[in-house]
Amino acid sequence: MSCGDAGAQRVRDPGEIAIAVVGSGSCGPDDARLAEEVGRRLAEVGALVVTGGLGGVMAAACRGAREAGGTTVGLLPGETRAEANDWVGVALPTGLGDGRNLLVVRAADAVIAIGGEYGTLSEIALALKGGRPVVGLGTWEVRRHGETGSDPGIWRADDPASAVALAIELARPAAPGVRSARP
Repeated sequence: MSCGDAGAQRVRDPGEIAIAVVGSGSCGPDDARLAEEVGRRLAEVGALVVTGGLGGVMAAACRGAREAGGTTVGLLPGETRAEANDWVGVALPTGLGDGRNLLVVRAADAVIAIGGEYGTLSEIALALKGGRPVVGLGTWEVRRHGETGSDPGIWRADDPASAVALAIELARPAAPGVRSARP
């Protein structure tokens, strides 16, 4: 499969596919630029953008999506909507702290991880455990004990366009009730 723009076809209905964008709550300009472009491209193909709703990668992805007319959901760690970044369209306080990471990945059909700290690593692990495909863009390398090379459950992308195209492809169900396998 080519990871270029051609793979990111518009989904039929807004919200038909939900993609979580995960990464550090405080990030540098490079990760912010990547996240903003990922958010914009997801909105352009009609995907729902799900994040943890705070700053850094989450805010940049939401900003890109909202500026492109997309819908963003922030699953917040605290108990108030006021903690959401300015680009979250639907703010859902969970009161779960870092436990909300499970909700972020479970609310999505695929996950795009950009950079990240230990919270991002937990989201990657929870996504893999839950059968959600993970696309990595400059993020963690994960290897199982006793194995060589990165975990095959994490797909690598070189740029936002290929990350979005791959996430959309992996998120599309192969048949009703069946998640996509690796193409």
